[in-house]
Amino acid sequence: MAFVSVAQVSEIPPGQMKPFTIGGKPLLIVNYAGTYYAIGGKCTHMGGDLSRGKLEGKVVQCPRHGSRFDVTTGLAISGPRFGPLKLKTANEARYEVRVQGDEIQVDV
Repeated sequence: MAFVSVAQVSEIPPGQMKPFTIGGKPLLIVNYAGTYYAIGGKCTHMGGDLSRGKLEGKVVQCPRHGSRFDVTTGLAISGPRFGPLKLKTANEARYEVRVQGDEIQVDV
């Protein structure tokens, strides 16, 4: 594993997220309360682009079917709902993040 620079700290202010593709992997970098986190960028349910979803605190919601993920851990909080049906969704991959100077780096 190797850390790769993906952005400057100023590019992702607190409460914001930004998508990246590193080595063919779609990632979502989130600044939650001043700490950076990285999870898989495509929903594990049907591949929705999480960067187009809604970020509330440390939870991102997929724009396609509403699956919700904790950006600090990658854990699936809830899967999509279709009427009374609640489907399960797999957890997102989580990647280590560090800040070196002004650069955000992700271990891929």
